[in-house]
Amino acid sequence: MDTKTKLDLIKAPPIEEILTEADLKAAIELGIPLKHYIGFEISGLLHLGQGMLSAIKIADFQKAGVDCSIFLADYHAWINEKLGGDLDVIKKTAVGYYKDAFKLAIDAAGGDSDKVKFVLGSDLYTKLGNDYWTTVVEVAKNTNLARIKRSITIAGRAEGETVNFAMLMYPVMQVADIFAQGINLAHAGADQRKAHVIARDVAGHLKYSMPLKRKHGDHEEIYKPIAIHHPLILGLQEPPVWPIPEGKLKEVITSMKMSKSKPNTCVFLTDSEDSIKAKLMAAFCPQKEIDYNPVLNWCKYIVFKLNKELKIERPTKYGGNIHFNSYDDLEGVYAKGDLHPADLKPAVAQSIADILKPIREYFETPKHHAMLHELEMLTLKK
Repeated sequence: MDTKTKLDLIKAPPIEEILTEADLKAAIELGIPLKHYIGFEISGLLHLGQGMLSAIKIADFQKAGVDCSIFLADYHAWINEKLGGDLDVIKKTAVGYYKDAFKLAIDAAGGDSDKVKFVLGSDLYTKLGNDYWTTVVEVAKNTNLARIKRSITIAGRAEGETVNFAMLMYPVMQVADIFAQGINLAHAGADQRKAHVIARDVAGHLKYSMPLKRKHGDHEEIYKPIAIHHPLILGLQEPPVWPIPEGKLKEVITSMKMSKSKPNTCVFLTDSEDSIKAKLMAAFCPQKEIDYNPVLNWCKYIVFKLNKELKIERPTKYGGNIHFNSYDDLEGVYAKGDLHPADLKPAVAQSIADILKPIREYFETPKHHAMLHELEMLTLKK
């Protein structure tokens, strides 16, 4: 596969940023094997944004010949008091529900889950021992406290929030995880950008631990991990202020990302078809609005990426059935007012339900449903 084809696959939507594309191109041209990872804190049920966006890109990466892995961040969840702060429960959830759900999502996105490596954080730390903790110390020594405090937002904490000391280890360990696994293609949602920037900044200062190296002529040189970010899809709720003030659109989009803490505004990978339809029909979806519209946002990043089309059924008096082969076509028709939200919503709901069908059916079997029910109960206790 030539460089351009690989680049096009790796940076294809929904990717919105690469740090840097020049570094990525150079790695491909030099023939450096690309070793990818994306990490997930173990908490409640996985939603559409977490499960499908990452799976879509893993499928693209695999087509480009990238070695892909998913990091099950049990220690990070423990630090962040997820699932009651019970490390045993967190580990069980990681190697059970999380691993199974991600494998199903990857296959649904057209990837090959059997070729994806799953790494449990605590297993990695035990295996590497002092080598890992040496990396943690070196990352910490090359990062100041103020920056770490600003970086706790990667754990869903507000900047300036009062936290225990362990929370300050969270960003440092996330950066160390990259070097400890020999990762040169770090992948995440845009909310994890701060950790990746730290990793790039400290890469040349790791003397005793595990810097990334590559051959350059007759010598080896240390290089920075490439960071690649996909956007965070919107929750279905109305923004706190509407219309959005001029110049505030990007800020509002960031703050209104899909969140499992607002279950009526997100779709979980295991939601029933009826639940998906109910959530979509109640979604914020202003007529003719394309700049901030959660339903269109899902079409752009999920529906057309996986289904390549959207069929909308409507009565003849409202224009009859209509079929779209691209998101741009859909957006153009919607912006002109030639497609009503009441017709768009059920079509999108059905499309999402169809995408998630194999995941839903897997967890409906008695054995796997018990696993899902246990996690749902733990989430409710919180």
